[in-house]
Amino acid sequence: MSGKKTDIRAMIRPDLLDLPPYVPIAPTDVLAQQYGHAPEDVIKLDGNENPFGPSPRALEAIAAERAYHIYPDPDQTKVRAALARDLDVEAERIVCGLGSDDLIDLILRAVLSPAAGSPGRRDGVINCPPTFGMYPFSTQIAGGRVLDAPRLDSFALDMDAIVKLAPAAKLIFLASPNNPTGNRAKRAEIERLLDTGLLVVIDEAYIEFAGVEHSSVPLVRERENLAVLRTFSKWAGLAGLRAGYGVMAPELASVLMTIKQPYNLNVAAGVAMLASLEDKALLMERACEICGTRDRLFALLSAIDWIMPYPSEANFILCRLDGVDAIEVQSRLARRGIFVRYFDTPMLRNYLRISAGLEEHNEPLVRALREIGAELGR
Repeated sequence: MSGKKTDIRAMIRPDLLDLPPYVPIAPTDVLAQQYGHAPEDVIKLDGNENPFGPSPRALEAIAAERAYHIYPDPDQTKVRAALARDLDVEAERIVCGLGSDDLIDLILRAVLSPAAGSPGRRDGVINCPPTFGMYPFSTQIAGGRVLDAPRLDSFALDMDAIVKLAPAAKLIFLASPNNPTGNRAKRAEIERLLDTGLLVVIDEAYIEFAGVEHSSVPLVRERENLAVLRTFSKWAGLAGLRAGYGVMAPELASVLMTIKQPYNLNVAAGVAMLASLEDKALLMERACEICGTRDRLFALLSAIDWIMPYPSEANFILCRLDGVDAIEVQSRLARRGIFVRYFDTPMLRNYLRISAGLEEHNEPLVRALREIGAELGR
C-alpha cells in the first residue's frame, strides 16, 4: 500500500537549499590516498594545524581517563574554573564548546531573531572579507543577513565602511589575527567598534602566535558588548578534539550555557584542555618555535620573485602569486605531496595560504615552488 509521496525539499528552508557548503580541509590519510602518497611523506601546510601535536601531558591524560562511558559535565565546571584562573576572569563569563565554530553558532542563535519576512529584514551581521569563512556561513544558517565590509587592499579594516553598516547590524565578527591575512586589529579600531553598540565578537584563534599581551580578554570586564573567542586547536595542538571557549558578559554566557547542546564538550577534550593548561610553558615554547619557522619561511618566500608574502602574526603566511595561476601551483604542490590552501573568493583569486610547519618542511616546500616556477616559465 503506497502512501502520498512527500516532497522533502519543500520542507527545507528555501535559503538553505542553495547555500554553498563551507569548504573544509581533508585529513592527512585522505590526502595521501587521494594523491597516491604514503601518509608519512605528506607535508600538510593547508590547515594551520600545530605540527608538534598535543602536549605530552594531554596525551597522557587522555590515555589515563577511564570515564568515557559516562556523559561529560554539562556545566564544564573544572575546565571553566581552570580557564578562569588562567585568564584572571570570572568562570561565569566562560563558555566552552566544540572549537570556536561552536561558539560562533551559539552566539548567532542567541542574538539573531528568527528570520521572518523578506531577506532584507533579517538581522544583520557585519563580515570583513577576506576572513574566516565560518562567519558568513554560520550567519546564513542562523537566518541572518551578511553585511560585507571588505578590507582595504592592504587587508586592513575599512573602519568607515564598518561604521556605516553598524545601524543595520546586531553584531560583527572580527578575527585578530585575521585568517587568512595574518594581520591583527589595532586596539583603537576595536574601541571604535565597541562604541557602535554592536556586539563585537573577536576571534583570537591565533593570538598565542601574536602574543597574548595583545588579547582583548582584559577588555571584557569593561565592555559588556565584547565577546572573545579562543581555541586550543592551534597553540595546543588539539584541532582534532574540537576544544574552544568564549569569554563574554555573564548575561550572554548564561544564555549560551542554556541553549548549547548539553554535552558539547566531550570528556577527552575536557581532560586534554586541563592538561594543556598545566603544560602551558611547553606549548608556548612550541608556539614561539612555530613563529620562528614562519619568519624564516617568509624570508625564503620573499626571495622568489613571483611570490609576494604578507607579514603575519599567526601561524601561516598569505601569499599573492604574480604571473602564475594559484590553482595550478596548488595542484602541482599536491602532486608532490605538499598541501597548501587556496581560497576561491574574489579578493583572494590568486593567493595561497601556507601554514608554518616544522623547520624541516621549509626547504622541500621552497624547492618545490622554485621547480614549479621554472616549469611555468617563471
